[in-house]
Amino acid sequence: MEMRYNPGAIEPKWQKHWEAMPPLAMDGRPKFYALSMFPYPSGALHMGHVRNYSITDVISRYKRMRGFNVLHPIGWDAFGLPAENAAIKRGVHPAEWTYQNIAHMKSQLHRLGFAYAWEREVATCSPDYYRWTQKLFLEFFAAGLAYRKDGIVNWDPVDQTVLANEQVDAEGRSWRSGALVEKRPLEQWYLRITDYAEELLADLARLDEWPERVRVMQENWIGKSVGAELIFPIVGESAHVHVFTTRPDTVYGVTYIVLAPEHPLVEQIATAEQLAAVGEFVAKVQSESEIERTSEERPKQGVWTGASAINSFTGEAIPIWIADYVLYEYGTGAVMGVPGHDERDFVFAHRYGLPVRLVVQNPQKTLSEPLSAAYVDAGSLVNSGPFDGLDSPAAKIKIVAYAESQGWGKGRVQYRLRDWLISRQRYWGCPIPVVYCPDCGIVPVPEADLPVRLPEDVEFLGRGPSPLARLESWLHVPCPSCGAPARRETDTMDTFIDSSWYFLRFADARDSEQPFSKAAADYWLPVDQYVGGIEHAILHLLYSRFFTKVLRDRGMLSFDEPFKRLLTQGMVQALSYQNPTTGEYIPVADVANPANPVDPRTGEALKVGFATMSKSKGNGVAPESVVEQFGADTARMFVLFKAPPEKELEWSDADVEGQFRFLNRVWRLVYEFVSGEKTAKEASAEQERSLRREIHRAIQAVSEDIEQYKFNTAIAALMKLSNALGDYPASGSPVYKEGVYALVKLLAPFAPHISAELWQNLGDGDVHAADWPSLDESALAEDTITLVIQVNGKKRDDILVPADATAEQLEAYARTSEAVQRHIDGKQIKKVIVVPKRLINLVVG
Repeated sequence: MEMRYNPGAIEPKWQKHWEAMPPLAMDGRPKFYALSMFPYPSGALHMGHVRNYSITDVISRYKRMRGFNVLHPIGWDAFGLPAENAAIKRGVHPAEWTYQNIAHMKSQLHRLGFAYAWEREVATCSPDYYRWTQKLFLEFFAAGLAYRKDGIVNWDPVDQTVLANEQVDAEGRSWRSGALVEKRPLEQWYLRITDYAEELLADLARLDEWPERVRVMQENWIGKSVGAELIFPIVGESAHVHVFTTRPDTVYGVTYIVLAPEHPLVEQIATAEQLAAVGEFVAKVQSESEIERTSEERPKQGVWTGASAINSFTGEAIPIWIADYVLYEYGTGAVMGVPGHDERDFVFAHRYGLPVRLVVQNPQKTLSEPLSAAYVDAGSLVNSGPFDGLDSPAAKIKIVAYAESQGWGKGRVQYRLRDWLISRQRYWGCPIPVVYCPDCGIVPVPEADLPVRLPEDVEFLGRGPSPLARLESWLHVPCPSCGAPARRETDTMDTFIDSSWYFLRFADARDSEQPFSKAAADYWLPVDQYVGGIEHAILHLLYSRFFTKVLRDRGMLSFDEPFKRLLTQGMVQALSYQNPTTGEYIPVADVANPANPVDPRTGEALKVGFATMSKSKGNGVAPESVVEQFGADTARMFVLFKAPPEKELEWSDADVEGQFRFLNRVWRLVYEFVSGEKTAKEASAEQERSLRREIHRAIQAVSEDIEQYKFNTAIAALMKLSNALGDYPASGSPVYKEGVYALVKLLAPFAPHISAELWQNLGDGDVHAADWPSLDESALAEDTITLVIQVNGKKRDDILVPADATAEQLEAYARTSEAVQRHIDGKQIKKVIVVPKRLINLVVG
């Protein structure tokens, strides 16, 4: 055994050994499926990625030593706009750029020693994968869950494609390009996720091993509302305005109707006198983002259409307005204006001089008091005809029933969730497997003809229309149904389609006959531990849940939820430099003088702080910079020890070096044991009991901490055990040997290379195939404990007493304490409360 720890020599050796391991098979052992969220092949990993992947690697290695059959796969979410944009910028094909990045990132993962099932590796841009993505699309199509329709969509003017609602941030900007999203009318492909809204919402209660905030985010996004859809006939028209409301008890207070500017009725009902004003207002609103339109900070704006509707409950004609705060995508695209009982309506009504009517009485006020603000809570109905005197909950039920009996509306449950828009007007994505025939209409491509391959001979003319639309040789095909000339769909699928089922493909990644076999899915799924960023709480996680439920209903799966346990890891923060004027981040490498950082282009002083590692901020720390100097095990130990996995982690070179020193101490300890270099002295019986107690405390602590994903405290327990072994004099004793062997095994999930090398030098084969150390609880027993003594609940002393002392003996010990005697002399002890091995409380009076 070498005297010095040399990660540069031992790590490649063990990485090569692990790559040659036989592939996984389904067997009789309990299974465990550990998965990190699908990485995008952006070109290079930074230490933020290392943190994410180290978490599942620790879990998977630990579970193997616990006797589980572990699936820990990896693949590449390889389609998407970044690859296409990079190809346009660099003048290369997206496939070339993507596969180069995959090769580089794969080499980085190998250098870090992650125990992946490489034989199951997939890339979504491979025809072997997207063949099955297309097959699953056809399953949705056959079930009536994939459809094409006209609608108002989010348009990214930079990336020249539509976006799903979930891909637009709170400021109305594209999640990818950052451009302010526009609204456009387009015919697009959708998936009916709303058909599963109630089940997606209800089943959140079953995900008790998910972070609460993720469940709340999904609950809010699904946004269930219980209310009524009420119908308002338009004066002089055969059309009606349909309005959804959660407050049918306020219907007698409706004094106007508001349509979204995009509502198709607007053009139909606008009078000649108002047509110009309406057109001008609609054009103005179309240039505004959703966040601007709905902001509570700006005045509500609107214009009268000139038309009126009838409130059937009151018989009144009420004006129909359009306003910026009403969105066509939500509800029915129309709201009833009840300014007496809605704050937004109250402000709007006062701005435009519309009537305000009280119909729900605040129990704290008299009927004669004027409304100075909208009353939005429950109360007793007034000015509401036959419903006067009812409280709001009862009135809602009776008013809805009355509306249904009169044909004026019906009870309804509505969701904020909209159907998932999946069309993308870009090349680098999975082709949608349909053709358009002038006679047959939309015709699915037969499964035998899948995959519909992306053609390679395409020409990119910038971020304009997809080159697929210009490729005549690919575009025109015979109709699969009648043989007549037809054309292919030129849109590709949203890349979130690819990642909505990849975890299923890993269960059976080499199946050439189907996306996955039901037997393999039933064995490996659901995923036992999923790890990824909180930024995917709505998009990816909600879509994956939806896919799982649809494929279950298609008879392809036997479970309801894809991910049993979820961990959302915190980001790695690193030193960053930002221009305070422009907000732009300056790459760390471009800052010449860190002590006095300035923008190299402008000379402006830079703002210094910590920000999430990313290529865009120029503050990413490459794993190679750590691995080459300290080794992969040190890199892993740092990201696991620095902070709990769900918390943010600040990068620190000093802490990296601290972990390297610890691994050197462990190496030296084992070297001295193997070589016999350490002088052996005789240990006392108490020292032997004490060391064995420390060994089994470490086994207990590390085991419990890994189960609870407290990796930082688990490593702290390893350090404590290492120190105890270093202080122990008898290096040749059986208990010392037990401690050395336990330390190396306990270290193995965290630092796999050094542990494998040390275990081999101890002469016991492959540590990662060894059994996890067994806990001997009898070794944890102590001869003495520290007893806290309280008098009337206040601590007065603490003393050492025998660990097995009875309650009567503890009381006797407590009475002997001088600090306690002062407080009990001359008083009667009314009660003695004992918390075993912790404290005794003497209650005196």
